[in-house]
Amino acid sequence: MKKEGKKINKDTVPDFDLNRYLGTWYKIARYDHYFEKGLHQVSATYAIRTDGKITVLNEGYKKGKHKQIFGKTYQPDKNDPGKLKVSFFLWFYSGYYILELDDDYQFAVVGSSSEKYLWILSRTKTLPQETYSNLLQRLQQRGYDTEKLIPVEQ
Repeated sequence: MKKEGKKINKDTVPDFDLNRYLGTWYKIARYDHYFEKGLHQVSATYAIRTDGKITVLNEGYKKGKHKQIFGKTYQPDKNDPGKLKVSFFLWFYSGYYILELDDDYQFAVVGSSSEKYLWILSRTKTLPQETYSNLLQRLQQRGYDTEKLIPVEQ
């Protein structure tokens, strides 16, 4: 639980290899926001386009219908490799901050420049309870309100 007035620690991982991050990530938990409201079986897939840029495919199901949206991402500063920029609409980019990352790139925690967004991601559709609990503890230490996390039905 976040304490009033406590600053959120949005420091990103110091080492990040975008090529190792490519592939599919399943959304395990997230903060509530309109663009994923009611979605289940949600995933994000990152791939290199023919022009060398990175494409993002977010997809899931809502009321039995498959929903998807394509976006793009890039790494603006090689000196801060865990801070990416992502866009799903024209030229409007948002911060995509890799806050936690498993050494083997099997799970990750993503935030943004705003404390309104937070996701727990995994290469598999579930995370071991011990791993999930440890991530929640570290997020609480960073100042995030983990009670606001919504489990994503996979």
